Amino acid sequence: MDWFPSPARYEAASFRRCGLSGLDLPPISLGLWHNFGETDVFATARAVVRRAFDRGVTHFDLANNYGTPYGSAERNFGEILRRDFQAHRDELVITTKAGWDMWPGPYGQGGSRKYLLASLDQSLKRMGLEYVDIFYSHRPTPDVPLEETVGALVHAYRQGKALYVGISSYDVAGTLKAAEILQREGVPLLVHQPVYSLLNRDIEHGLLDALEKIGAGCVVFSPLAQGLLTDKYLNGVPEESRAAKSRYLDKGALTPTLLTVVRELNDLARARGQSLAQMAIAWTLRDRRVTSAIAGARTVAQLDETLDALKNATFSAEELARIERSLSALKG
Repeated sequence: MDWFPSPARYEAASFRRCGLSGLDLPPISLGLWHNFGETDVFATARAVVRRAFDRGVTHFDLANNYGTPYGSAERNFGEILRRDFQAHRDELVITTKAGWDMWPGPYGQGGSRKYLLASLDQSLKRMGLEYVDIFYSHRPTPDVPLEETVGALVHAYRQGKALYVGISSYDVAGTLKAAEILQREGVPLLVHQPVYSLLNRDIEHGLLDALEKIGAGCVVFSPLAQGLLTDKYLNGVPEESRAAKSRYLDKGALTPTLLTVVRELNDLARARGQSLAQMAIAWTLRDRRVTSAIAGARTVAQLDETLDALKNATFSAEELARIERSLSALKG
């Protein structure tokens, strides 16, 4: 059956300007880290992408090694583009990254020119694209000169294989230095992609100020703290949960104090008429310097719940104070 995007997709959509650029992004973007690989159900992934676009989500965030096996999220997304979005490519912001491990040997990870440019070419081939809208250095690589890493981004930009460039998970000093190198080359640093959530607020200690100073946007990932900021762990650790099975979330981190804080936050979310996940995403967007929050989705229903966070995205001073009181138990 043919699918056609909703003609009303932009009627209720909102967008935020990415730093001092001319690019607008939706406040919630769809991330394809999980649920879009070869081991997942393609029909479900396709339905999620379609639904996201129907609801005004134009930004789709990938990386070379997303999906199981590596690269399969890009391949599947490329197939979805081919089947459903050929007439709508210019309505989409598609991003990818390179930096973490992708293939064996010394040239399959890091920040070298060889790895980054080879990886971008592979990503474009997997997705069937001539260019991505944003190409990121996925992580700093201390044993590679930053000039080389940033130089590879500049080369991709000048080749037209990336319309913009960004960095992810860099500290304040590395961000400022990368922006300085790019500025010398006449290439703007469009965006930084750091982790940010109620449980990880490191970017508030200088990074947001630095991004504002250099005019770069901020697209945050993991706003749900790998699922901790959902109702999943309110009554313990389910056997099939990420905390029980994933290397990205340590079951030992779920201390009684943390779980008490999560339950208190859940109570506040309910009082606001939201799920905990919805409140957690809305909270990351309270600062206008945050351009967008990346969220994943296993199903269309979960995607709809996530996007509905925007129905109540403002916080009273009393609500923010209550959040701070709850989080204060985790300090010290």
